[in-house]
Amino acid sequence: MPRPRKMRWVQGRPVVAAFVPNQMPPWGREEALLPVEGLEAIRLVDYQGLDQEAAAAMMNVSRQTLGRILAEARAVVADALIMGKIL
Repeated sequence: MPRPRKMRWVQGRPVVAAFVPNQMPPWGREEALLPVEGLEAIRLVDYQGLDQEAAAAMMNVSRQTLGRILAEARAVVADALIMGKIL
């Protein structure tokens, strides 16, 4: 039986629901889904400049879990930017 997930804290809902590349129409395009916890990890570490230990404490997760969330979120963002997907 898997271990139950801990509650993860995020400061709030994203201001914008999606980012759409403007070179082509959005219909029929692939989407890259970024979880809210991934966006929060990017906001804390990359935007606010916190170290992973402080960001993990703010999200109520371990530093290792934050590192995994951050790596997955960065991969989703990179995929969307490089492949022209809706994010």
